[in-house]
Amino acid sequence: MENKDITEKKERRKQYWFVIRELTSREIKRKYARSKLGIVWSVLNPLLTMAVLSLIFSKMFSRSIENYPIYYLCGYILWQLFTGATNSAMSTLVDNKNMLIKVKFPMRIFVMSRVYTAFVNFLYSLIGFAIMICVFRTWPNGTIFFAPVIVFFLVLFAMGFSYILSTAYVFFGDVKHLYSVLLTLWMYMSAIFYPVDQLGEFMAKIIRANPIFNYIDCMRSLILYGTMPSLFEIIRIAVWGIVVYLIGVYVFKRNKNKIMQKL
Repeated sequence: MENKDITEKKERRKQYWFVIRELTSREIKRKYARSKLGIVWSVLNPLLTMAVLSLIFSKMFSRSIENYPIYYLCGYILWQLFTGATNSAMSTLVDNKNMLIKVKFPMRIFVMSRVYTAFVNFLYSLIGFAIMICVFRTWPNGTIFFAPVIVFFLVLFAMGFSYILSTAYVFFGDVKHLYSVLLTLWMYMSAIFYPVDQLGEFMAKIIRANPIFNYIDCMRSLILYGTMPSLFEIIRIAVWGIVVYLIGVYVFKRNKNKIMQKL
């Protein structure tokens, strides 16, 4: 009997992952439906943005930041992963209302598929990132193998945040507009294109307390300086990811029935 239950669980997981892949494929096709270059934009977008920002800020920060384009890209691609996941996941339950009512799939699958889509786009953007590393010859050493750990905890953080946002959006449509304003502030507080060291002590402390900056700063340590983040930094990004994920899952499960009634 136990073996049968285990087999059924494995089959359900396979089905769920199949649905997630199909939903991800649908999202990517929809996103680039009217584009001739398609997924190539995931590679070009960070490069073009980097070119513009480098043109404006590279001379301003040339004394304090070596290889400014790589410094910027380290922050930008992680920021895009987080915002791409949370922005799209926020409306997924409302967008898939009919499917949720008709098909008996766990609601979390729709949130997971949007986060997974953002992760796939992130992987494509790494192609452009790798090209720029070659151009600027900032060859990372063995510490680069720790990068997936940073990305894993960031995805975990984004997943938890996505559960909270998708739940809130069902009941309060204005969350989308409020979150847009919050993201603008959050972006400037994440030191994506400027050095924290040039700020005053008070502002620097606030930015270093920002979870997104923690992920970005750890990635820069690996890529630009070839050093491992400190143990305190590793613990901090792990705690942010795990705690926010658990809070998100709790909020989502607690409101599951209310969500279905509202939809």
